[in-house]
Amino acid sequence: MNYVQKIFQCWKNFLKLQNKKIILQRIPQLMFGLFLCGFGLAFTIEANLGLNSWDVFHDGFSKLIGVKIGFAGVLTGFILLLGWIPLKQKPFIGTILNILTIGNVIDLTMYFLPEPESLYLKIIFLVFGTVVFALGVGVYVGSGLGPGPRDGIMVGIAKLGPSIRITRIGIDFTAFVIGVLLGGSYGLGTIFMVVSVGPIVQYSLKKFDRGAIFSL
Repeated sequence: MNYVQKIFQCWKNFLKLQNKKIILQRIPQLMFGLFLCGFGLAFTIEANLGLNSWDVFHDGFSKLIGVKIGFAGVLTGFILLLGWIPLKQKPFIGTILNILTIGNVIDLTMYFLPEPESLYLKIIFLVFGTVVFALGVGVYVGSGLGPGPRDGIMVGIAKLGPSIRITRIGIDFTAFVIGVLLGGSYGLGTIFMVVSVGPIVQYSLKKFDRGAIFSL
């Protein structure tokens, strides 16, 4: 190995070390954001005022292909990953942890969360859960360790020019409409989440964006 190759190898090793340090520094933000996503979604589910837009799609998709809604959600995630290719999105550690974490946090939270009986409490659950969920999206995506399958589509489209707010509303509205056409269940809470999540995600992401780790 000549002198130039040695310098190049040392530089590669240094960059790898730096990336590992940055990853470790950002893991807490990633996990906190994912926790907020699952925690918030649990409240919106317990509110029982309508599924979120993607779950409307999952519900309709599950009826179309004859599987349970959870499995339809998994299939949707893998299909959406194919949509990352033309958008030049890259999966990273956050993509995997998104898939493994949010669903478990939802189940754990719902286990301890009482079901609201009055409409007043249901609305509080819906609004609180939606805000917490949307803030969580901005926090975990802002860690730069990779978005989940659905949020990766949002980030990829936003990089082409549209704002996060408009992109998110457009994606959620599209998932909602297709889900309804497929026979998915929805309610007034669904409409609220479609129009409110995007602006909150944009606000949160601006506050917590630290850049994508794989671009360093």
